[in-house]
Amino acid sequence: MADSSFDIVSKIDRQEVDNALGQTAREIATRFDFKGTGASIEWQGEHAIEISASADDRASAVLDVFKTKLVKRDVSLKVLDASEPRQSGQQSKIAIALKEGISSEDAKKISKLIRDEGPKGVKAQIQGDELRVSSKKRDDLQAVIALVKQQDYDFAVQFTNYR
Repeated sequence: MADSSFDIVSKIDRQEVDNALGQTAREIATRFDFKGTGASIEWQGEHAIEISASADDRASAVLDVFKTKLVKRDVSLKVLDASEPRQSGQQSKIAIALKEGISSEDAKKISKLIRDEGPKGVKAQIQGDELRVSSKKRDDLQAVIALVKQQDYDFAVQFTNYR
């Protein structure tokens, strides 16, 4: 019998983020407290979003609305790397970078956790920005998933390709 395996990844569902961004843009266009503040939210390239408004507190409020929309769409807030509001002429801007992929240090942390605390016979291999976990028993893989979910990492974790 072949080994069962799954991948631990940190990916962004860009469509869900785009939908949340669109919902946020519609909400700030219609909400009374954003009238006349010039508040906007838009993509800046593939992995960045920019929020601008006339004041720092309005820009922060747009960020809060965006975070709320992301949570409702089951997107982890750990993918966001938001800067502090900065003045740019008359506008206050917040740059948000989207973090994707597991760094090699983080992959090593997860791999060490699986080796130390996981069931025996479970192997973890680092493959680029993801981690492949394999074992002869599917129950062991379920235990590893539960173990990794319990940990609080500073990046989003998803489990894919479970076979």
